[in-house]
Amino acid sequence: MAEHPAYPVGLRLTGRRVVVIGGGQVAQRRLPALIAAGADIVLVSPSATPSVEAMADTGEITWHRRPYEDGDLADAWYALVASSDTEANQRASAEAERHRVWCVRSDDASRATAWTPATGRSEGVTVAVLTSGAPDPRRTAAIRDAVVEGLRDGTLVAPHHRTRPQAPGSARAGGTPTPNVALVGGGPGDPDLITVRGRRLLAEADVVIADRLGPRDLLDELPPHVEVIDAAKIPYGRFMAQEAINNALIEHAKAGKAVVRLKGGDPYVFGRGMEELQALADAGIPCTVVPGISSSISVPGAAGIPVTHRGVAHEFTVVSGHVAPDDARSLVDWEALARLTGTLVILMGVDKIGAIARTLIAHGKNPDTPVALVQEGTTAAQRRVDATLATVGETVTTQDVRPPAVIVIGDVVAVGPARPTT
Repeated sequence: MAEHPAYPVGLRLTGRRVVVIGGGQVAQRRLPALIAAGADIVLVSPSATPSVEAMADTGEITWHRRPYEDGDLADAWYALVASSDTEANQRASAEAERHRVWCVRSDDASRATAWTPATGRSEGVTVAVLTSGAPDPRRTAAIRDAVVEGLRDGTLVAPHHRTRPQAPGSARAGGTPTPNVALVGGGPGDPDLITVRGRRLLAEADVVIADRLGPRDLLDELPPHVEVIDAAKIPYGRFMAQEAINNALIEHAKAGKAVVRLKGGDPYVFGRGMEELQALADAGIPCTVVPGISSSISVPGAAGIPVTHRGVAHEFTVVSGHVAPDDARSLVDWEALARLTGTLVILMGVDKIGAIARTLIAHGKNPDTPVALVQEGTTAAQRRVDATLATVGETVTTQDVRPPAVIVIGDVVAVGPARPTT
């Protein structure tokens, strides 16, 4: 007789008794999902892994520290039989059959009444994969991973099929979507360093308002219907005033479009993200903030520089260098920074680094302190130039270092493998 395929179903286990036989690695993998489902979990096992024991210690599960006994599955809705005792597994499986309790067996799937699918989740969607016939864990896991990755990066979500929350009182079909904007941190420049959530929102966008320092390569992947607005703030060149950016976000969101504000690094690290969120809030438009990998950490790392290192630096400080130390607008306590023994990371400071270095030295910083300038970090054009605090001002000029560049000051610069002298 041909074997019939399994019938897929989603179990709602909130408050319902689930019995797990065995506290080993299988239980350790399966228990978190059962806990997340709100099940009333009883573990029956003489021993357990440290992680499973911690779940019992915190009250997430009830642990009976003994072998399986007949009657343990009474009143259960679902059972997971996963002990190393084959005879106990057989008896528990037989009890489940008698009581009509759906039962998964880790040691013999052919004798189970239920199979656990390969499961993954992305933004409220659960993906569960089963193969026909006996479970094939490697294949189901590979299919699950492919589907979940597609959901996360947007490749499985066609923009014209996207659904968005509807405005109160609007019709289910054809209503005006509720205005919404996503402030997405695009990371330091390498398109692979944007978060999966940021990439998914970008794939669903109707309008993208992009900074010059955002991951530009991602814009090439957008469908032709997506409107891309250049919000580049090029130093000493053309720029889009912040008020104009705010107005563009509000205008397109109120038109019912999915708007993504694509920013370099993280939206809140010298990115004016809060200014934009406040403007949207004043206009009554909800905003989703997606953190990004900050260039202050990732760019030094890409150049082989750890911002902290055991025995070298126990702290690092990130500073904006867009105004000089003697500028009345400066909010930085340079004298205090000169006394720190950790790492100093300066963003947007290429043209001011000479004045910054002189100020630090004047307040007691060692002129021989190593300095690294990392230009176009994480991109194909990445370039590292090394100097000292005493020479960095001249080095920027002679080596023609240009923004965007991250400047690292401190002994961590010399921690990595030896480099040729620049």
